[in-house]
Amino acid sequence: MSDIVESVRMRLFDLQDLDYKAFHCKLMPTVPPEAVIGVRTPEIRQLARELSKTPETAAEYLGSLPHRYYEENNLHGALLSLLRDYGQTVEALEEFLPYVDNWATCDLLSPKAFRKHPEQLPEQARRWMDSQHVYTARFGIGVLLSFYLDEAFQPEYLAWVSQVRGGEYYVDMMAAWYFATALAKQYEAALPYLEQGRLGLWVHNKTIQKAIESRRITAARKAYLRTLRRKEGA
Repeated sequence: MSDIVESVRMRLFDLQDLDYKAFHCKLMPTVPPEAVIGVRTPEIRQLARELSKTPETAAEYLGSLPHRYYEENNLHGALLSLLRDYGQTVEALEEFLPYVDNWATCDLLSPKAFRKHPEQLPEQARRWMDSQHVYTARFGIGVLLSFYLDEAFQPEYLAWVSQVRGGEYYVDMMAAWYFATALAKQYEAALPYLEQGRLGLWVHNKTIQKAIESRRITAARKAYLRTLRRKEGA
């Protein structure tokens, strides 16, 4: 273990909150409790900002995979998200995503380099969605959800998400969130996927549930969405 990894680990344990650990472990059934230190996300992001001020230190930490603790992975993700170069960010993600083993670390990733919507990003997201690794596929859907449902939206992105392999809970849940958000932002384009039964049953019904819970969808549209619920075998 390098000096920087050991030093960072000690910092994380200094920030430990055992009550928070007990609470947070209940939300992450895929992560063993012994792999969780118990550090809140704002403190991890602050530590990432500190490390990023010394590029050599940041680069060494990003090169220290695999990590032992959940928070070390979260710190890695937060540090990676601060990179500004698109190519460097994608390279770092390719190295890191195979080690992501839970939804929280996956969803923490929010790369600054993606915020200007690089031309090549949608196709990169599609490649991630095609991955057999659960959290890589989930991350790919999340990229389209975060960056491509507003002015950069293209109708074919809906088709890409609809074609992601089903059956994995954490992938299906992100697909449902994507379509529920699409119903709030791109209603006319997203609605046919429900009307025509183009989604798997679970994703279909979860999309409707999440859309009905949304404050961004009108009461009239919610009433219509309720009529589109499907039963097993339908």
